[in-house]
Amino acid sequence: MREITKPSTAQCNLDIYTLFLLSEPKYGGCSRLAEILGDVSHDSVNRFLLRERYEPKDLFSIIEKIINLEGGILSVDDTVIEKIYSDPKNAELISYFWSGKAHKTIIGLNLISLYYSDINGNSVPINYRIYDKKEGKTKNDYFREMVIEIISWGVKPRMVTGDSWYSGVENLKFLKNQKLGFLFGIEKNRTVSNEPHKYCQVSTLAIPQEGLRTHLKEFGFIKLFRKDFKKEDSRHYILYLLDESDFLSLPMSIPNPPHHLV
Repeated sequence: MREITKPSTAQCNLDIYTLFLLSEPKYGGCSRLAEILGDVSHDSVNRFLLRERYEPKDLFSIIEKIINLEGGILSVDDTVIEKIYSDPKNAELISYFWSGKAHKTIIGLNLISLYYSDINGNSVPINYRIYDKKEGKTKNDYFREMVIEIISWGVKPRMVTGDSWYSGVENLKFLKNQKLGFLFGIEKNRTVSNEPHKYCQVSTLAIPQEGLRTHLKEFGFIKLFRKDFKKEDSRHYILYLLDESDFLSLPMSIPNPPHHLV
């Protein structure tokens, strides 16, 4: 753990607050902790939070000791932490966000995170952002910003995965320029070409089980897969590897995709 920035005058500390968050999944506010502890005031908890502004680099400084920084897989995803009783007008980071879990717009905090799985099977969160509308950034802006950060910290992933939200052309070109391969979900109306200047939507193609090498509009050559599910529509995925000869060593079909791609 990092050193605190100045001598503590608050009764609340990192150990107490961490244990509180682990044991209280629903009500994570200062008043709730003060109510539980009894002898610790709401103001004491608030002073701790204001004094110790932990940043993503603090998270990385802890987990870098337990992972192999080279050759792993980097995954991007976001989630909405529900705050249904909060008023967005009175809370700085709370707003209305689309929730894939609830299948509707809800009030909450939008957490965008990078998750790293190393070659030894260790999986840890490695970077994060809390969506702040005042910054004027999109979730894709945060994603690219976080990737640049972890690379500057010495992380050398082999490839990146994410759902269709993060598979826009700007992100794909960005990853290619960073010399990173990727596996992303894409929407069924994305267009590809098997013949020069003749594009069609991926949903109209016959795609063999082993995938189809094709040209993604405005990007370049990728390998396209379709995965059929019993209780929902088929999903499409694109795979890009820096060395096209690596495609020869791939399995003949795409395995069940990670949950955040589905």
